[in-house]
Amino acid sequence: MPLTPRSHTRPAPVQPAPAALPDSDAPRRRTGSSQSAAISRSTGSPQRKGFRRRKAIALLASAVSVCLLAASAPAEPLGVGDRLFPYLGNPGYDVASYDLSFTYVRDNSKPLTAVTTIDAWTVTELDRINLDFAHGDVQAVEVDGRPAAFSGAGEDLVVTPDRPLPRGSWMRITVRHTSDPVSPDDRDGGWVRTTDGLAMANQADVAHLVFPCNDHPSDKAMFTIRVTAPDGYTAVANGLPTDVDRAGRTTTWTYRTQHPMATELAQVSIGRSTVLRRSGPHGLPVRDVVPTQDRAALEPWLKKTPAQIAWMEDRVGPYPFETYGILMAAADTGFELETQTLSLFEKDLFTEPAYPKWYVESIMVHELSHQWFGDSVSPRTWSDLWLNEGHATWYEALYAEAKAGRTLDARMKAAYGASDRWRAAGGPPAAPKPPKPGQKIGIFRPNVYDGAALVLYALRQEIGPKAFETLERAWVQQHRDGTATTADFVRLASAVSGRDLGGFLQDWLYAEKTPAMPGHPDWKAVDPAAVPVK
Repeated sequence: MPLTPRSHTRPAPVQPAPAALPDSDAPRRRTGSSQSAAISRSTGSPQRKGFRRRKAIALLASAVSVCLLAASAPAEPLGVGDRLFPYLGNPGYDVASYDLSFTYVRDNSKPLTAVTTIDAWTVTELDRINLDFAHGDVQAVEVDGRPAAFSGAGEDLVVTPDRPLPRGSWMRITVRHTSDPVSPDDRDGGWVRTTDGLAMANQADVAHLVFPCNDHPSDKAMFTIRVTAPDGYTAVANGLPTDVDRAGRTTTWTYRTQHPMATELAQVSIGRSTVLRRSGPHGLPVRDVVPTQDRAALEPWLKKTPAQIAWMEDRVGPYPFETYGILMAAADTGFELETQTLSLFEKDLFTEPAYPKWYVESIMVHELSHQWFGDSVSPRTWSDLWLNEGHATWYEALYAEAKAGRTLDARMKAAYGASDRWRAAGGPPAAPKPPKPGQKIGIFRPNVYDGAALVLYALRQEIGPKAFETLERAWVQQHRDGTATTADFVRLASAVSGRDLGGFLQDWLYAEKTPAMPGHPDWKAVDPAAVPVK
């Protein structure tokens, strides 16, 4: 994926598309892609980046018609005003870093003991601090080292410090809590229980089932993650290891990211695992996490990663992070997920003989390409999801063409035929319909996978391959370690091509019907009304 599901058949309520491309910024896969008919699965400095992120969050906060209530008023859930997830994220502050500590006790059905420390800047005066947190017991909260009152409101943990926090102040929030790996009855995601431990799948909106946070991709932050587990277990997390501390019959592993990360991309693996290490392009550390007993069987797949990284670098530029690798989870999830620097895969994807080799390798490239598109350059809002999934599907398809002769034109022609049906069911690519309650991953539909890749194909047809490649490289370079919107992409495409593409991309991104494909006047979309309802 983000989330990469092997099926996209989740219905959702109707949501009208915008009348025009936005002029300004607003508030995995389930990896779904349809290869040919054979197989179908339904930049700047950290300081500048931090300023841009604070400015973006302040704009989102101002768009929410709420007041940050005085301490005497009842607590209530807030949100940054995301069109698809109105109560996700929180206004009033910008997180700089998370420090997460988890203690695991040999039983993946028992809550973990946890401490979450959040360092953040306030962007407005705060009497209260809303955090997203919905699936654990809170024992105590401190703000700047002093005890603070707290209460629950919807899926928010509302913290009341002993004094108001002025705008532009630095604050540290420490929450002592449990983290429950057993999913609520009406929610999936967060912790994923494997046959020998745990992993994480937080997309799109469930990191706050694991730890208190500002759970929206517009607020990226640095992460330090500590995991304590009994002897016989190995813990791995995003980023690079900084410490291993053995005490008695337990070991504590510490990992730290070197680039900011969205909460939905956090990853922690705890299991009876082996960590395999190799070098990627330019000496990049590549580490994979596999069930120890499956090490030999999985090695033929894992050794393909360095060449796949080099293939992507040839097309879009240098790999954007400090490390990469694959986490092979012995779990039944139905998807793969591009958690930052350590992509989550079901082990069965690599051991099930029904999946052709070319198909598996193209899915590996899909999740790898998300490290550029979705992880390094994250969506400002969830309506910008097509920028993640469309690009990952695009490079997945190009790889299948290059390595297995599965032509891009054939795949895009098939997508064109289905595009009106996808738009009717899930909305146009840049205005996806909201998910049903309890089905938050319902936004991962074909319209934001092959439907969005079709937009990129049309754009390449319109501006030519050379300008398109220049655009792709400029996109990931200019927005590295930040967030970006659909409007940003349209502006950059116009600048690179030397002409205004707003009108052209308006229909491709927001229209109810698929526009005519440049260079292929014979391509026809199937009328959704002509398709029998199953």
